[in-house]
Amino acid sequence: ASVEQVLAGSLSREFRASELLRRPNVTYQSLMSLAGPGVSDPQVAEQVETQIKYAGYIDRQHSEIERSRRNEELTLPADLDYRRVHGLSAEVQEKLNRLRPTTLGQASRISGVTPAAISLLLVHLKRGIPKDTLRQSA
Repeated sequence: ASVEQVLAGSLSREFRASELLRRPNVTYQSLMSLAGPGVSDPQVAEQVETQIKYAGYIDRQHSEIERSRRNEELTLPADLDYRRVHGLSAEVQEKLNRLRPTTLGQASRISGVTPAAISLLLVHLKRGIPKDTLRQSA
């Protein structure tokens, strides 16, 4: 196979194999047909291709997980009046005011407190509280 066939066009500059493999129409096998012998085990070749093609998505997921972990540890002010958090249902406001969770993670584990309610609470906290008082619990 020619470069044009494998890559569905010509190259305007030099590319690393990993950059070419990120293209949706390029497979590890087709790339190795141009470059020469690669990994002989088809399972390893598939793993290499998958890791390269999805690296950006995986990195984003890791960032999202880390952000969620930090938010989970966010300390809630002891005097926070949940009735002032716009958009929370009366039921959620009542539960949060009654149970007084100390972190956003604790609030998220209260029955009936939805992910949408946690998002509203997070927005309220980040808008209404000076950044130096938003802190992670120890």
